[in-house]
Amino acid sequence: MSSLLDFRMRTLQIGTNGEQSDTPSPPDSPGLHNESCNIAPLTPSQSPRSQPRTQKSPPFIVVVAIDFGTTSSGYAFSFCKDPEAIHMMRKWEGGDPGIANQKTPTSLLLTPEGKFHSFGYTARDCYHDLDPEEAGDWLYFEKFKMKIHSTSDLTMKTELEAINGKKMQALEVFAHALRFFRQHAVQELQDQCPSLPEKDAVRWVITVPAIWKQPAKQFMREAAYLAGLVSSENPEQLLIALEPEAASIYCRKLRLHQLIDLSCKPLANGFTTEKPIDSSFRQAREQLRRSRHSRTFLVESGMGELWSEMQAGDRYIVADCGGGTVDLTVHQIEQPQGTLKELYKASGGPYGSVGVDLAFENMLCQIFGEDFIRTFKSKRPAAWVDLMIAFEARKRTAAPHRSSHLNVSLPFSFIDFFRRYKGQNVETALKKSGINFVKWSSQGMLRMSSEAMNELFQPTIHQIVQHIDDLMKKPDVNGIKFLFLVGGFAESPMLQHAVQTAFGNICRVIIPQDVGLTILKGAVLFGLDPTIVRVRRSPLTYGVGVLNKFVEGKHPKEKLLVKEGKNWCTDIFDKFVSVDQSVALGEVVQRSYCPARLGQRKIIINIYCCSTDDIIYITDPGVRKCGTINLELSDLEESSPKKSRREIRASMQFGDTEIKVTALDVKASKTVRASIDFLSN
Repeated sequence: MSSLLDFRMRTLQIGTNGEQSDTPSPPDSPGLHNESCNIAPLTPSQSPRSQPRTQKSPPFIVVVAIDFGTTSSGYAFSFCKDPEAIHMMRKWEGGDPGIANQKTPTSLLLTPEGKFHSFGYTARDCYHDLDPEEAGDWLYFEKFKMKIHSTSDLTMKTELEAINGKKMQALEVFAHALRFFRQHAVQELQDQCPSLPEKDAVRWVITVPAIWKQPAKQFMREAAYLAGLVSSENPEQLLIALEPEAASIYCRKLRLHQLIDLSCKPLANGFTTEKPIDSSFRQAREQLRRSRHSRTFLVESGMGELWSEMQAGDRYIVADCGGGTVDLTVHQIEQPQGTLKELYKASGGPYGSVGVDLAFENMLCQIFGEDFIRTFKSKRPAAWVDLMIAFEARKRTAAPHRSSHLNVSLPFSFIDFFRRYKGQNVETALKKSGINFVKWSSQGMLRMSSEAMNELFQPTIHQIVQHIDDLMKKPDVNGIKFLFLVGGFAESPMLQHAVQTAFGNICRVIIPQDVGLTILKGAVLFGLDPTIVRVRRSPLTYGVGVLNKFVEGKHPKEKLLVKEGKNWCTDIFDKFVSVDQSVALGEVVQRSYCPARLGQRKIIINIYCCSTDDIIYITDPGVRKCGTINLELSDLEESSPKKSRREIRASMQFGDTEIKVTALDVKASKTVRASIDFLSN
């Protein structure tokens, strides 16, 4: 693996904002055609190869992880003195009778004034009970996490749209949800441990998809600050966990009886699975449900049996199939220490179970008309939520070999509103639509054949299978031994059957028994030891724009800049790290800068990124500005020589789940306040 340490320093191209617009470039420093340069170049001597820094965790008392999902969310915790015991949250209010709900729907209800009212089952039920006319004034949000993934220009001011069409800043919506979890978790912790300090005792962990880009990760961090989980002055108290990584961390602790082998191949102890997949899985899920009253799960102090049998070099894929996204990561376990190494950058896409919901909505549009469905969602938002809840219940029972019909209840307000809006009844609309696999039941239900449900699942499942297949064909991913299927969507027999059929003869397809909680438990383990994943892959190529000496015949003439009699080439991309490059935890890229003037208090450096590695200029196709490095400088001391060059050494770390930067004023040996902003572009 190539070292990231690099002290080569070229003349840096730096843009300015309002704070620096009055800062002139020094006479002997090259400027830019459209931008002024506010720092001078500095080239320190070569330094020896650095060693990755040891990660030291602050002395927290407890780790609380929040699995913030698209369709459902929850939290779990573990006391640092007893890391083998993971405690699940208290049972949520609402939901299906007789079921201990380990998670709650990611649904948020705000009052007409925008104040917090409720979250989860409570929010869903309260919204359901509102008068139809009154509901139009309340703000109800569900599945809103997908907005963060799908927004290409995410900022602090990005807005979310409630069911009733009203808009609100996304940061406030997420902060409301996180604040809810914080209050629940802290209250439960204080009930168990009354002496727990109110501040600095908890390390918080929030899960996000591994395919999320840096702006989305920063957005979740900013929402956590706004929610009061931690202070921005103490950022290390909050960790961002990548969902498939968390699943991988938990799976390495599992014993054989806690795994379901879908590939029906002999397990290491000679046991062979012969029961149908959906039957075996239902039985395992029922056993798990009966044991959930304890809410405490014990994990192995070392590695589980399956991992202990792995040979050096064995590799596996974790496919996190959630509500919004499918997230794939490729890991290799390093024996004997049991740390994990990422072999290929995280990949995936918006192929979660929400895709099945959208297919159902499209089917309703075909039957009843897109204009009616749009109007009904706007005028009867609570009834629309009820309809989708009814479909969700039937969706979960869909199986590949089911022969009986699935009945989806239509709310009375849907039937009545359609009659008044279209002047005909729903049964007539069904007959006219020509969709033969959906019938009308006199009990007020849509009777969907198994073929109809299968057609709703297939587009989403096909994308998942295709993406896994494409990943397995990558040169770095050859010889996969296991495929772990995790996430809420992995509970679906439809998805299980498709993945088993496609890959059961290539590798062992395995599902943890508590598949919907795998990420949550792994996030707790990650908070207890963030060094478990020792090597990650950079998802993009990152760098900055610099000026180099102009070389005739090599550099294009339009990049020529003449300054103080010297010829410079502008816009050259100076690479920090390449896409899919191995990056060890704690390894850094270093660059040194010199302020343009003595009194300068801030340096702003533009960061550029690209999904390819063949970049020469920051103006090349596919290269975009993705963030800024902000360095805040202290005043020079009186004793400092006025004309001495002030070296600010910035160290950027790419091996964590977030890109981090620290900086040092070399001459004064003082830490410089440094941050990276990905949300202001």
